[in-house]
Amino acid sequence: MSRPVAPPPGAHGDDVAQFAGRLGVDVDDLLDLAVSVNPCAPDVAPLVASAAHTVRHYPDAGPASDSLARALGIDPERIVLTNGGAEAIALVAAAHPKGWVDDPDFSLYARHLASIEAGAPRWRSNPHNPTGRLAPRDERADVWDESFYALATGCWTRGDAGATVVASLTKLFACPGLRIGYVIAPVAAAATQLQARQPQWAVSSIACAVLPRMLEAVDLPSTARRVAELRGALVELLVAAGLAPEPSDACFVLVRDATGLREHLARHAILVRDTTSFGMPGGVRIAVPDDQGRDRLAGALAAWAPSGTPMNSVRARRQRDAE
Repeated sequence: MSRPVAPPPGAHGDDVAQFAGRLGVDVDDLLDLAVSVNPCAPDVAPLVASAAHTVRHYPDAGPASDSLARALGIDPERIVLTNGGAEAIALVAAAHPKGWVDDPDFSLYARHLASIEAGAPRWRSNPHNPTGRLAPRDERADVWDESFYALATGCWTRGDAGATVVASLTKLFACPGLRIGYVIAPVAAAATQLQARQPQWAVSSIACAVLPRMLEAVDLPSTARRVAELRGALVELLVAAGLAPEPSDACFVLVRDATGLREHLARHAILVRDTTSFGMPGGVRIAVPDDQGRDRLAGALAAWAPSGTPMNSVRARRQRDAE
């Protein structure tokens, strides 16, 4: 028996390099729908290239933090710029090591918390990961992860008084390799305490240099509208393929019953996020692609039959739907 094309899933869908190695293709030739980022983000690579000379100097996060605070409408003293959302989560969890997480949710919360205890400060992704649904306005959490919030709402933050916010800007700008995240502390003193735990020069000089220019270019309301349009087109495609994506407000959708789909798409050099680590074996989370990516996904799904469904029945149904 030949080995599966898709490698064993990583904890966070981060197996793209291993995946490309198995296929013998370049990473840039893959359609990576395991990592959920803004499908209509501008290319930040030219900005990064223009800031390459800053690697000659130690980073100064002050101007970048001030620019972010202005964009968010937050007191600059409450902002902590971090090396991606992962460091933001780790810093807050180290400062408050006891927490509560309602499963399923993003696994980094429980990984970094020293203990999970009922009644401890509650962590919650918003939109929820992996379902993609926004939290109701009356729902409360002590720590909100708003990494996908701007893409779902067109607004920077929900702004709950007294809550801590962690977020990853690399979702909005589709540049996970650049590593830019942040914490919004409830008060300035809490931000100061987090900064004291942070390694010196945690955020790179290139990230600090390009962030103000990235923030100047973003239009959150129009971005959220376009993401919603692309998400709707993805849902239509998946339904036509015999799948049942759940309602989502985010730049990804969850399909709980998708046994075999990840391996099928792997044969077409398309990677989707296995949801076993969320306690959902057999499911996938699929990032919203742009128009070109959706066309490529459609081509791969044309040969897909849900588990237990004869392929000729699928073809007949699709032909009826097209008539």
